[in-house]
Amino acid sequence: MKAIVNVDSNWAIGNGDSLLNYIPADMKFFREKTTGNVVVMGRKTFLTFPGPKALPNRVNIVVTSDRSWSAPDVIACHSLDELHEQLARYDTNTVYVIGGSSVYEQLLPECDTVYVTKVDSSKPADKFFPDLDKKEEWSVVCESEENEHNGTKFRFVTYKKGDFNE
Repeated sequence: MKAIVNVDSNWAIGNGDSLLNYIPADMKFFREKTTGNVVVMGRKTFLTFPGPKALPNRVNIVVTSDRSWSAPDVIACHSLDELHEQLARYDTNTVYVIGGSSVYEQLLPECDTVYVTKVDSSKPADKFFPDLDKKEEWSVVCESEENEHNGTKFRFVTYKKGDFNE
């Protein structure tokens, strides 16, 4: 399983129900990685989508404790056990955790790769992703050149679980 996330310099991912940064190249990167695959998210993350509608050309799985919640073209799972039953139907290399913060926290231990768009800014936030730079089990295996959008600098960084310095 993989995760994909956009973080600021404090590993913040959101404030209220909004992303911190809108960067077209990051959205394109997200589409390229997740299209044709399985995306796992929390209900609040799903509700931030336009519509809100399921992301096209993906299997959309929403984790929610609200047993009455449903949406077209979405598989709702009401527990991690239920989620794992669903995920057993797919190759784990095709599964991407896409948020929010509690879903990332719960599923990060099961991920082996995390695609991080690191944005060189700091904004008010109330939702965070675990700081992989402070976790011994995670290593940077690929880092892009610095990019810029409307004065905001960012780079794409790939983390893998395990020791890749041998």
